[in-house]
Amino acid sequence: MLEHLARKWSRKEKQSVPAELDRSGKVPQHVAVIMDGNGRWANMRNLPRVAGHRAGMKTVKEVVKAADEIGVRYMTMYAFSTENWKRPREEVDFLMKLPQEFLSTELDELIERDVRIRMLGSKEKLPAHTLAALQEAEERTQGNQGLQLCFALNYGGRDEIVKAFSALASKVKAGELNPEDLDEAAVSRYLYTSDIPDPDLLIRTSGEIRLSNFMLWQLAYTELWFTEVLWPDFTREHFYQAIVEYQGRARRYGAV
Repeated sequence: MLEHLARKWSRKEKQSVPAELDRSGKVPQHVAVIMDGNGRWANMRNLPRVAGHRAGMKTVKEVVKAADEIGVRYMTMYAFSTENWKRPREEVDFLMKLPQEFLSTELDELIERDVRIRMLGSKEKLPAHTLAALQEAEERTQGNQGLQLCFALNYGGRDEIVKAFSALASKVKAGELNPEDLDEAAVSRYLYTSDIPDPDLLIRTSGEIRLSNFMLWQLAYTELWFTEVLWPDFTREHFYQAIVEYQGRARRYGAV
């Protein structure tokens, strides 16, 4: 029965992929997403902000399915920034429970799809129940070979770079690294994404056109795609639209 449902789901997925999307070649290897607009989505419906976050969690599931189906290898979702601690306590507490809620309902299916779960960010200040849920997901999926789904949680781009340079400075001070050996590759080795390729495509929803301290080092040559659509309203069709536009761009990396 489960195999039948999986085949049925697979056929439905393939039929929904637009014909103009080239699945044979230029699919981005790594897609990063700033999931913005949950609060505004809730306010427009006279709902508490947490309702928007719960609705946005459903979007995560659908977009991950869409990415996996077309062959994206890495997906990084900006779930909680180092600045988000400034939000109301009730909202922060709810956001800290979302990983546990999401993984408790979706982890088994993600494992069936061979998805690997990873966390990018600082574990400092995170509640024990949040860390426990993420650690269980990482351990249960560490051998999976499919899409790597990375949640950037308690993540800040500047904080990440500062920590990398602090680690490098300690190496230099200890005589384990020569200052002349400091280069881009050396810095990259001390980032959370040390074994992950830089994003090819960044998607940001809700009409905001900024990076918000997200992957500042890694996004140097990333293609940026912005949409007015609020994250809870973002569909697989919107995702495919971003991929099609990405496939139409020429990435020169400074060359002609």
